[in-house]
Amino acid sequence: MRNKLTVGVRPQNPLKGLTPVAVLLAGVAGPVLAEGLAGELGAGQSDFGGVGLMQTPTARMAPLGAMSVTWSRTQPYRRYNVFFQPTEWFEGGFRYVEVENREFVAAGDGRANLDKGFDMKLRLLEETRYWPQVALGLRDVGGTTLFGAEYLVASKRWYDFDLTLGLGWGYLGNQSDVDSPFGWVAESFDERPGRAGGDQGGEFAVDALFRGPMALFGGVEWQTPWQPLVLQLEVEGNDYANEPQNNDQEQDSRMNLGARLALSDNLELKAGWQRGNTAMAGLSYNIDLAGLSQVKGDPALADPAAPPRESWSAVSQELEDDAGILVSRITRQGGDITVTGEPTTYPSLMHSEVRAGRILNAQADDQVERFRFRWENRGMPLREGVHDRQALVAAAGAEDREEDHLYGVYAHAELRDNPGAEVLHANPPQRFQWSLGPRLDQNFGGPDGYLYRLLAVLEAEYRTDRNGWFSGQLAWTALENLDDYEYIADSDLPRVRTFIGDYLSESTFGIESLQYTRTAKLGDNWYAMGYGGLLEMMYAGVGGELMYRPFNSPLALGVDMNWVRQREFDQGFGLRDYDAWTGHLTAYLETGIEDVLAQVSVGRYLAGDVGTTLDLSREFASGVRVGAWGTWTDAGDAFGEGGFDKGLYLSVPFNALFTRSSRDRADVAWQPLTRDGGATLERRYNLYDVTEERDLDGYWDEHATAW
Repeated sequence: MRNKLTVGVRPQNPLKGLTPVAVLLAGVAGPVLAEGLAGELGAGQSDFGGVGLMQTPTARMAPLGAMSVTWSRTQPYRRYNVFFQPTEWFEGGFRYVEVENREFVAAGDGRANLDKGFDMKLRLLEETRYWPQVALGLRDVGGTTLFGAEYLVASKRWYDFDLTLGLGWGYLGNQSDVDSPFGWVAESFDERPGRAGGDQGGEFAVDALFRGPMALFGGVEWQTPWQPLVLQLEVEGNDYANEPQNNDQEQDSRMNLGARLALSDNLELKAGWQRGNTAMAGLSYNIDLAGLSQVKGDPALADPAAPPRESWSAVSQELEDDAGILVSRITRQGGDITVTGEPTTYPSLMHSEVRAGRILNAQADDQVERFRFRWENRGMPLREGVHDRQALVAAAGAEDREEDHLYGVYAHAELRDNPGAEVLHANPPQRFQWSLGPRLDQNFGGPDGYLYRLLAVLEAEYRTDRNGWFSGQLAWTALENLDDYEYIADSDLPRVRTFIGDYLSESTFGIESLQYTRTAKLGDNWYAMGYGGLLEMMYAGVGGELMYRPFNSPLALGVDMNWVRQREFDQGFGLRDYDAWTGHLTAYLETGIEDVLAQVSVGRYLAGDVGTTLDLSREFASGVRVGAWGTWTDAGDAFGEGGFDKGLYLSVPFNALFTRSSRDRADVAWQPLTRDGGATLERRYNLYDVTEERDLDGYWDEHATAW
């Protein structure tokens, strides 16, 4: 936590929003964006989000790791969409639809109705020379299902044309061209329920899937001779005579005309004429999350043949400055020199070790044969990397010797020095660190519209020893529009999160956290952490976590237990009456499928409800992680709107955005509502993140780029 600029929103803040866009655009310069999708045949975003024509989807998928942000307006609807391509065969995203001529009744102040929904699309068959690409999709499956639809669609490329034909149910099937083909299974398939997804909305609408009559939809895109321009012709499956909220629209034609124009590699302008009587306009912006990268201006690699430094103290400082190792000690035993420390700069430990090996070679005598790097974090040993000295020096001098060095590198669980090891240098814990920087908290999509808060945040940390530290955050609000926030909820649970408006409006200056934390390694694979104080904006208390994490294992298990009490709204030291016990048993599994990490937590939440949270995420080679979670509890009807908690998040490494290497990240999340059900304590530290170097991940693959 050195002096640095903090960008984005930390995930533990309960005011969550569409900040992935802001974070990326704040750090993105031209070189970090791969070749764009704008103006590419078959790659456009539909009005509803996701790859498609205008009102209808296609079977096409975006490239792996693509993120697309889209805005469009076709009166009376404004649509705001964010869609991701986490695998080559799955597309998912969320959407807000602002209905301009319908009031949000619960608010009673004239604001427009805003509907939220999730979509997903699965590729069933890849296109070949003779067969089209085929996909199955669900639209508005996790929201109110006002625009709920299911579809089976095929797309085929023919020279400069991309042809699509599909069958749709629900919103895509209102033209009722064909009766339900599943009526022979059960009569319930013949009719589609008028309301799905539960009384509160926000539940998966399994009671409506593939029910009711179907309609044909499809169209064609033409890549014109002028490369930036794509023209579209589309036939809709919707008749606009059964619009949500009795908002039927006149349709003069089932055929829509449109165009997409690339303004840059990643920015696209859309326009069209829909329903035979209504204009459409929109913008799409695409970001290649998997390919984010930036040319680095890191310090030059040390010359392994340079003269020795003045002392091992000078070596320690150079290891920190140039190799990104905060050294705790350097020891010598036989033919081995061992550096023990924490990583501070380079995401890849291989990079740090290669840089450090070149520095150590200049200082070590001829009898030293190996360099060992023992990595720890917060005083807990994690793993060790071992390099053959001669192979490393040879690789530094000749590219064709790098492979020999790779074969001589090995990594294993951390071992300890024998008592007889000579201590060449030891550093006391770096006692005091601080940072001061801006932070933007955002919330978008609730009935209050767009809420924001621009803060200046002062963070400080004082380490009592290698395993213990005090940490705190002071926040001052510079600009905000939180007066627009209004608590509108239908829940019988204790208000454990929905007091957020009171916390944000009570004071412009407050203590967001102030706690003491202590760690320990209890055994070969066992880690522990305890903490107490002002744990977050809303809660103070004490707690602890225990984790079992074998070295380089796909499975880890953790359990945390906390007693907390609600803080006063002014974010000082005062406490309110509400207190609770909360904690979870969590399993972390690297599935081995498309680099997906699955997290399953079972336990008790802040409002006393008991349930399960499922979190699925994928990290790309760029270091960007995309994930989604859902929480289901025993609160039942008391949960309130939505019936369960859900959301998406994006974690962007600064290393992919800026010219200097960094281990810092901007972690941001989107949540459709602030709920009391399924609410967790937002702990500032967790052992899975602190012990992340127990996983070798791409350690060997990073060797080629370490030089």
